[in-house]
Amino acid sequence: MENIITVVHVLAAAALIGLILLQHGKGADMGAAFGSGASGSLFGVSGSSNFLSRATSVSVMVFFATSLALAYIASNRAGSGSVVQAPAAVETTAGAESAPAETAPVAGTAEDVPN
Repeated sequence: MENIITVVHVLAAAALIGLILLQHGKGADMGAAFGSGASGSLFGVSGSSNFLSRATSVSVMVFFATSLALAYIASNRAGSGSVVQAPAAVETTAGAESAPAETAPVAGTAEDVPN
């Protein structure tokens, strides 16, 4: 189920990118991209603004719903306490902390040189 929602989420994101890039600015019309009169024939009499606005709204709603669904699925996974994992604690014994480590003499030190 999670894989299906992820695929729908990615498709909605790609649709949003495409629809937002296709929308016109304040002074331009969609017909400018296809030629002067293509807006009326391609998207109907009302032009591209209604079609693109509605398609963008639907894509935003799908994207938002899949985002919430994926967040819900991730938060309710069995065995997952947090997204950020704490580092593993180093276990020490009481005797190892109090006793100093013994070191062997290194060859060539002052102890090995005869007087």
